[in-house]
Amino acid sequence: MLTLSSLDELQTAKERLANLQQSFPALFDRLVHVTNLTRALNFKYQYMGCLLMDEDPGTSSPNFVQASVLRLYKKEVQLLKNDVDFDKLKQFFTEFKGNGYAKLSLLALGIVPESLTGAPIIK
Repeated sequence: MLTLSSLDELQTAKERLANLQQSFPALFDRLVHVTNLTRALNFKYQYMGCLLMDEDPGTSSPNFVQASVLRLYKKEVQLLKNDVDFDKLKQFFTEFKGNGYAKLSLLALGIVPESLTGAPIIK
């Protein structure tokens, strides 16, 4: 999915993430955990976002992954979705969906918005 983001949109998203982190630290920690797990398993951030938002991941689904690894990953995603404040995170992803799940995930990991503008090279 090709998404072009303005610097202002990404800075606003980063500020909202900072607010989420301050207001709901456990939720934010779980988000960072799942995002780091996504990165460690070399899954696409788009796949993670689709699972969180109950969307069809389509071609973002991982290929050639052991079923046990996929079950473990989905279990961790479900733990995030089961958080009592998950609706706040879902609202964030809905509001900034136009920027792409990959960029939103990288913002959560602490990447600066300035490095995410222009054509994406991440999936």
